[in-house]
Amino acid sequence: MEPFIVEKADLVLPREVLKSTPLLVEDGLIGRIGGVSSSGVKKRIQADGCLILPGIIDLHSDALEKDLEPRPNTFFPVDLVVLEMDKKLAACGISTIFHSVSFAEGEIGIRSNVIADQIIREIDRLRHRLRVRTRIHARYELSDEEALPYLYRLIDEGKIQLLSLMNHYPGQGQFQNFKAYEKYYRAVYQKSPEEIKTMLERKTFAARKLRERAASVIEWTRPHRLPLASHDDDSKDKILWLKGLGVTISDFPVNLEAAVTASDIGIHVCLGAPNALRGRSQGNNLSAREAIRQKACHILCSDYAPMTMLHAVFTLTHLGLLSLPESVRSVTLNPARAVGIDQWTGSLEEGKAADFLIVDPSKGRPQILKTFVGGREVFSTCSK
Repeated sequence: MEPFIVEKADLVLPREVLKSTPLLVEDGLIGRIGGVSSSGVKKRIQADGCLILPGIIDLHSDALEKDLEPRPNTFFPVDLVVLEMDKKLAACGISTIFHSVSFAEGEIGIRSNVIADQIIREIDRLRHRLRVRTRIHARYELSDEEALPYLYRLIDEGKIQLLSLMNHYPGQGQFQNFKAYEKYYRAVYQKSPEEIKTMLERKTFAARKLRERAASVIEWTRPHRLPLASHDDDSKDKILWLKGLGVTISDFPVNLEAAVTASDIGIHVCLGAPNALRGRSQGNNLSAREAIRQKACHILCSDYAPMTMLHAVFTLTHLGLLSLPESVRSVTLNPARAVGIDQWTGSLEEGKAADFLIVDPSKGRPQILKTFVGGREVFSTCSK
């Protein structure tokens, strides 16, 4: 790979912005920051007035599932969707993606354990063709006992890099009552009242063993050292119980009590970039901005909208909630630390992978001009 220098851009480091500082890329790594001699390096990129940010790391994106089945029972080929989504992610500045794939038969996501298994295996097969670093975030609904053989096999084969535990039972978590539960499934998944009743009966039967199942699933993951997350946490007691099991990420806590508790005991708190950008939760749960004000949100993920990641960063800075380095860390170094990949990516540091963006901030909304992954240009726009 030919070495190159990016010149005259401002570099956003973890705790400061270096003005008009050159960046040398060689062998897919950040070779040097500042003090770069251009002798012997023929290729140079002029980035006057631009910012260089680390590549975005997205720990939770349901966008792939949405594109695979944009309408109920209307499926597109997995390979087509994965390859097209890869291009979209590069254009959004995402250099490392954790595609969320749900194991929740008949409920959320793709709603089929067989198809979820196929999606993960197809992503693994296509990995060598993808522009961005691609990993799997398996989301397991604790009431779905039939998913376990699929899940355990994929974990043992090393095809899952992040596991989260979910419980979408009404009366806790995301759904504080049955009315909210019914409204969501009718609107999002077009479930009939009869289907919702059947789902609820199945979940009620399974609810008696949820804690035991959570403990056994986590025990299965221990030899593999998988990062573990919990979803829709709603109380201090639940957070403390999950901490005891080894959970290190709280994925979308629904209230401030849960978020603050998690933050206080060293659990990474992840909320949605759409929430931060819009100023409120789609489900009227915890506001990402309020959690940030209370220093109880460390990570932003795209949730269902990859396009929001970069814009949420600049919105939070514009509102004065975070400095630019702090805001950038929420989508780069902080998620990298949460899943244990910060030694080689997540920040602009010498010796780390050359995963970075060239961003033009001069047009009102920031515009990504180029995305690099491992020093390779994976997206470029013609305009500046």
